[in-house]
Amino acid sequence: MTLTELKYIVAVARERHFGKAADACFVSQPTLSVAVKKLEEELDVKLFERSANEVSVTPLGEEIVRQAQSVLEQAANIKDIAKRGKDPLAGPLKLGVIYTIAPYLLPALVRQVITKSPQMPLVLQENFTVKLLEMLRTGEIDCAILAEPFPDTGLALAPLYDEPFYAAVPSSHALAQQASVTAEQLKNETMLLLGNGHCFRDHVLEVCPEFARFSSDAEGIRKSFEGSSLETIKHMVAAGMGITLVPRLSVPKEALESKKRGVETSFVKYLPVLDTRSDGSSLPPPTRRVVLAWRRSFTRYEAIAALRNAIYSCELPGVSRLS
Repeated sequence: MTLTELKYIVAVARERHFGKAADACFVSQPTLSVAVKKLEEELDVKLFERSANEVSVTPLGEEIVRQAQSVLEQAANIKDIAKRGKDPLAGPLKLGVIYTIAPYLLPALVRQVITKSPQMPLVLQENFTVKLLEMLRTGEIDCAILAEPFPDTGLALAPLYDEPFYAAVPSSHALAQQASVTAEQLKNETMLLLGNGHCFRDHVLEVCPEFARFSSDAEGIRKSFEGSSLETIKHMVAAGMGITLVPRLSVPKEALESKKRGVETSFVKYLPVLDTRSDGSSLPPPTRRVVLAWRRSFTRYEAIAALRNAIYSCELPGVSRLS
């Protein structure tokens, strides 16, 4: 049994396809297939069920693949420990970021890492929360920047910041004349939502839960529309198709500056969401908590600390930093 063979069975289990697994491992399909067959013969168990269109993992194979993932991670840790002895930050850091954070945080973060830790280049991966959690589990990435809540997977977590939501409305809309909006006012509008899989979609539906029913049936197309990214949805808002909620870091700096000057230069106006209690006191605005997550078995503690310091060195306007 070799580490290479273990890497092959983990790839097959992940891809559910021998050809794709071979491509991911940069070997020919016959080479990978022979190695997997050899391991099955050595263990005297069947790891995969093969059919014309699909490869599935047997129940015993699932357990063996999980152990193989652990072995591969421990083997990689040996190299990390050796590197840390020379320079704790030496070597790339594989970072995953969800789609609704990456475009607004990464440009500044990458510059900070290059300045502060040039020996630790970031290898970046944008994806959905569910996919990034799976990639963390399998060791494909080292850490991830996510928004709570997400399933408890036994990961180590460090809170980064709380980020308020802003309402994005067409500049020609009646609400655009206000200094802020309330959740009650949003309920009467056509809401633009991200598609399924985006955790920010769920955050918006928490603020306006009545839109959940519109977004899940054909009748609701009159009341809610879906977009593939926040930037696409902003263009839909500019076209007057509806309104939406966006995280504070996605609000263009020039949009708020023009608001301060009293000069409207954009087709979209961004307004804070402010509600009051029955006694007249202000409710906290709707927010999301952004955290850094990594496997507890990940040994490059200094790299995690350096990444957190780089994040805190970014401007992050309008958010509440957490220690």
